Amino acid sequence: MARILTLTLNPALDLAIRLGALQLGEVNRTESTRLDAAGKGINVARVLAKLGHEVTVSGLLGADNEQAFVKAFSECGMRDAFIRVPGETRINAKVSEAGGRVTDLNGPGLRIPGHALEALNARVGTLLSGQEAVVISGSLPPNVTPAQLASLITAIRERGVSVWLDTSGPALTSGLAARPTGIKPNENELAGWAGQPLETPEARLQAALRLNAEGIEDVLVSAGSEGVLWAQRGSALEATPPRVAVLSTVGAGDTLLAGTLHGLLSGWPRERTLRFATALAAESVRHVGVGDPKAADFDSLQTQTLVRNPSNGEMHG
Repeated sequence: MARILTLTLNPALDLAIRLGALQLGEVNRTESTRLDAAGKGINVARVLAKLGHEVTVSGLLGADNEQAFVKAFSECGMRDAFIRVPGETRINAKVSEAGGRVTDLNGPGLRIPGHALEALNARVGTLLSGQEAVVISGSLPPNVTPAQLASLITAIRERGVSVWLDTSGPALTSGLAARPTGIKPNENELAGWAGQPLETPEARLQAALRLNAEGIEDVLVSAGSEGVLWAQRGSALEATPPRVAVLSTVGAGDTLLAGTLHGLLSGWPRERTLRFATALAAESVRHVGVGDPKAADFDSLQTQTLVRNPSNGEMHG
C-alpha cells in the first residue's frame, strides 16, 4: 500500500447532533449526540488507514484539548506529526435532521503564531520523502492566508510529490494558482471559483474541463445525490450513486476523495476507481462518520453505482 500525508490546518472536534426536526427558537430534544476528532484531512486519513495505507497526519492542533485527537490517531494506526499551538481546537456542531438536512455551525479556529506555521512548513519538508501523495483539506485558520497555502502547495510540488486540495473560497482560488495535482470541490465550491451558477451537469463538466486545460490534472466534483464528475486531463467520467437512506452527509466528500486516491495509488482503471469511491461515499451517508469499505453490502453498493462517459453516454462495467 501507499504512503500518504494529509494536512489539516484547521481541525475541529465535531459535535454531531441528530434530531427529528430543528425548531428554531425552541427547546429541541436530540436523538443522539457524538463528539469526534475531525477535520477534513483527518477524515480522509481515517478512510485511507482503513484501506490499509500508511498514513501520516499533520497540520496545526490546539495543545489544550488534544486528547481526543491523540486517541483517534492511535486507534486508527496513523502517525501523528501535528504541530501543537497554544489554545483549544475549535468545536463544530453538525445538526442532522430526519429529512436529511444538515446544518453546520463551524467555529473560525485558532489564531496561529508565526513560528508555528514556520515549524509546520519545516516538518512537511522532512515528511515528504517517500510519500506518494499529499492531501490538504479544509478551511484555513483566521490568520493563515491563502497565499501561505499556495506557497505550501508549491513547495510540495517542487519536491515532485502529487498534491490534492479540498478547500473553498479565496483559499481555493489561491491554491489553484499553485497548480495542485488534483482538487475535490463540491458543486457550490466549483461555482464559486467559476463566478457563476453551475446548475446543470453540462455546466459543471465545462468548468471542470477548463480547470484541466489550466493545468489541474484531476478535478473531482461531488454533487450529492446527483452524483460525481471526474475530469482527468480533458477526459471525463460521471457516476450516479446508489439510492440509500441519508442520515448524515458529513464526511461524504472526504470519503469520496480518499476512495479515489486509493484507486489511483492502487493502479486501478478509472472506471473501477470512480465506482469504488462513489459507492464508499454513499455508504458513508447512512451513518455518522466516514465510509466503511468493510460494510456487509458494500459489493452491492458498487454494483448499483453507474459510471458513464458524459460525452457519449456509454456505460462502463
